[in-house]
Amino acid sequence: MHNIIYYLILIIPVSGFIIERYLDHLNEKMWSVTLPERLKGICDEEEYKKTQFYQKDNNRLSLLSSSFNLAVIIVVIIYGGFSIIDSLAREFTFNKVIISLIFFGIIGFSSDLINLPFSCYDTFVIEKKYGFNTMTIRTYITDHIKSWFIAILVGVPVLGLITWFYYKTGKNFWIYAWSLITAFSVFINFFYSELIVPLFNKQTPLQEGPLRTQIEAFAQKAGFILKNIYIIDGSKRSTKANAYFSGFGPKKRIVLYDTLCRELTDEEIVAVLAHEIGHYKKKHVLLNLIFSVLLTGLMLFLFSLVVNSPGLSIALGSQHTSFHLGLIVFGILYSPLSLLIGMLTNYISRRNEFAADRFVKDNFKPGILAEALKKLSVKNLSNMMPHPVYVFFHYSHPPLLSRLEKLE
Repeated sequence: MHNIIYYLILIIPVSGFIIERYLDHLNEKMWSVTLPERLKGICDEEEYKKTQFYQKDNNRLSLLSSSFNLAVIIVVIIYGGFSIIDSLAREFTFNKVIISLIFFGIIGFSSDLINLPFSCYDTFVIEKKYGFNTMTIRTYITDHIKSWFIAILVGVPVLGLITWFYYKTGKNFWIYAWSLITAFSVFINFFYSELIVPLFNKQTPLQEGPLRTQIEAFAQKAGFILKNIYIIDGSKRSTKANAYFSGFGPKKRIVLYDTLCRELTDEEIVAVLAHEIGHYKKKHVLLNLIFSVLLTGLMLFLFSLVVNSPGLSIALGSQHTSFHLGLIVFGILYSPLSLLIGMLTNYISRRNEFAADRFVKDNFKPGILAEALKKLSVKNLSNMMPHPVYVFFHYSHPPLLSRLEKLE
């Protein structure tokens, strides 16, 4: 049995890599040397060329980084690297929970170190080349340190508890782990903007003025109680524009990037926020959270069925049946199902985006939202004509042209 598992954990990553490269190839087939007829009036020849160059540079980096990561994973599996890390962790303690935490700590640190050069190149070469990056090296380093601080402060207790549940309750651990993750997910949804965001960005309440007046007027018209409107200093890292909605009840807030306020007119910003309010009014935020919780429960339940199988650890070259080695193998074996679930999730997300656009169409000015979407797509060098198959696999938002058609 462990031989079958061994070959599967080699075949699955390779198959995923091939699929991703084929999807990239399909996208590249959509490019052309001249401006497509459907994009005329949205961008000009130079902007279209710049978009293609940006996509090509990102694809080359993606190919290089994914090829290197695949090679590392294959070598580690073939030469028993996970078993070696497991043995190293066991030299520090006999406590099984701490062994798992040390194991995942080594894996996490190694993965971060391996991908650091690719991340730096993306930020300081590609993003800078196309005028997006405004991040200093100091900010990049402090962001990295803060991310690790959060991972240690939050990830270690959560992972430690889940591991402890497993060794204390056996196969029923998934129920306790699911309850813990659900509680944590709800907590983060409520307090993300208050606890996590301030570690990285400054959020300032939107001052009284024409923009706030227009936003509040629309919110009142739509029956949406909204007091928390913030501007975030996204420009300290990138010139790309964005906005997002977070929280529930009295904790709900809308956050506008300062770059968005520079790129769009007040009316266009209201249209973008009307779209976000549409998500809330149609309960997309709540339904997405429920769906995510159910998927987490499914994953944990499936894991509980196989976690005690010695074949998982043996496939990685270890004679020790352990939670952490089982989780590594399960993560690889689960990835095909994860891909299918991801496609379903993206399909639902695209439908929700269309529904939020319809909310704007019914309650505000669809033409204004269309203009805002055009500006943001051109400004962010988005791929405005992706291949339909690539969209089906990866897009959580419909392509620009599809949204514009629905807004007419």
